[in-house]
Amino acid sequence: MTDTPARLLSLLSLLQTPREWPGSELAERLRVSSRTIRRDIERLRELGYPVEATLGAEGGYRLVAGAAMPPLLLDDEEAVAIAVGLRAGAGHAIEGVEEASVRALAKLEQVLPSRLRHRVGALQSATVALTRGDGPSVDPGTLTTIAAAVAGPERLRFAYEARDGARSRRLVEPYRLVSAGSRWYLVAYDLERGDWRTFRVDRVGEAFATGARFTPRELPMDPQEFVRRGVRGRQTYAVEVTFAAGRAELPKWLRDAAVADGEADANADGDGGGGTRVRFDSGDAPEWLVARLALTGLPFTVQAPAELTTAAHALAARLARA
Repeated sequence: MTDTPARLLSLLSLLQTPREWPGSELAERLRVSSRTIRRDIERLRELGYPVEATLGAEGGYRLVAGAAMPPLLLDDEEAVAIAVGLRAGAGHAIEGVEEASVRALAKLEQVLPSRLRHRVGALQSATVALTRGDGPSVDPGTLTTIAAAVAGPERLRFAYEARDGARSRRLVEPYRLVSAGSRWYLVAYDLERGDWRTFRVDRVGEAFATGARFTPRELPMDPQEFVRRGVRGRQTYAVEVTFAAGRAELPKWLRDAAVADGEADANADGDGGGGTRVRFDSGDAPEWLVARLALTGLPFTVQAPAELTTAAHALAARLARA
């Protein structure tokens, strides 16, 4: 193989498999001399790839963990698997799947060949995930479009449905995507309204980057705090519920503070066999909130608000009739 760049990529692809490669085997695979393999290994090291060499009859080369993350080469099956996994996770604001995951998905889908993009889309459309996500689902394509516009930075147009159902078209300068509890939010400067706004991504549709670049403005506060204040500014309910279970048995959104639902303070009333009282503010409709509580599968008693008690009785009656 006389094409040096192509040979380096082939060598790197071999080294990224979790094994040690004798120099003679690499030379045979790439149809070059052992001396050329040694030179190519040095080139990879200069590019930041930590290639370790071991001496002796059983020695060889292998890629090890380094101080920085170098670019990776993926074969077709690996690229499809990663893209599908990231898209499945990004569809719900699952804890641990933060903005970095969406950025990675945007980068991967940008360079996927059309044949692989078709495979990812076909597999995604043919698969139904059985999840217990508490938040509304989000189109991964919308997330990656927004993430790419944030990274651009590039102005973004989209259709938006407000909380009251009103529909509008928006032209914004996207600033950050924020994963907050069970939802994704976009923090952006709305050019037509001349102010910063928070948009729920599950209510965004027909998003596309306009191609117009811009110099990012300075947000007056941390984007997480901006989202937190925006959520608290809407109508909320002070919820107080006691579960007949220990704190450890509760799902995480009830154990810990969830920004999308306000701040939760769960205090166990006794040991693991006692009840656990949970207090938090929620902007969700009482009907939706009581359904989320019921999906925990744990017995609970509602102390407040009265609207939640009414919704619980209504849901119980509806299920009894069914």
